[in-house]
Amino acid sequence: MLIEVKNLQKTYYLGDIEVPALRGVDMGIDNNEYVAIMGPSGSGKSTLMNIIGCLDVPTQGTYILNNHDVSTMADDDLAEIRNKQIGFVFQTFNLLPRADALHNVELPLIYAGISRGQRRQMAREALDRVGLGDRIHHKPNELSGGQRQRVAIARALVNNPAIILADEPTGNLDSNTGEEIMEIFEQLYKGGNTIILITHEEYIANHSNRVIRLWDGTIQSDDKTKK
Repeated sequence: MLIEVKNLQKTYYLGDIEVPALRGVDMGIDNNEYVAIMGPSGSGKSTLMNIIGCLDVPTQGTYILNNHDVSTMADDDLAEIRNKQIGFVFQTFNLLPRADALHNVELPLIYAGISRGQRRQMAREALDRVGLGDRIHHKPNELSGGQRQRVAIARALVNNPAIILADEPTGNLDSNTGEEIMEIFEQLYKGGNTIILITHEEYIANHSNRVIRLWDGTIQSDDKTKK
């Protein structure tokens, strides 16, 4: 099993006030699953995403990723796991505005200590996979919103991570462009990648093979789709 979560709890504190965000979540995700995590604002989906992405740690419970217990890791170890095991795709793209597409995609490889020649080749291959092989020297302001998100997906792919974690990946795109981006995720899934989408849109969740719905910090339902 790629991801195993047991009794995951997360509590935030506002002064002396406890604010529980996750109240005992149990779930497992296998390699090459395509999962959507849904829920209204305040349901805990962003907190769960942050813990799955090793951006935060639980207050209680365990999180096993690829046989590593990351729930008790120190910040430096979490950073290494993030760099090697998880590819992030954000709603706002999070690209460096003055860097071209190639440099934006190779950033995770710089942090991983890979040589310049090798990382540029890997970045070119990742951009080819998302259909942007002819835009490698374009900067974000020279690309459409859909193309910018493709660059972000290529950056998420470049390290060959265990998980691609996408947070509202079509939130800043029109519906037609959003469908094009979802088609890329579909191809990545068919190619063997594990995809986890965080979304509040039913039509986006319908692209997945499994929908986990959160409500008040607990799993309300966990259903395989008919896709």
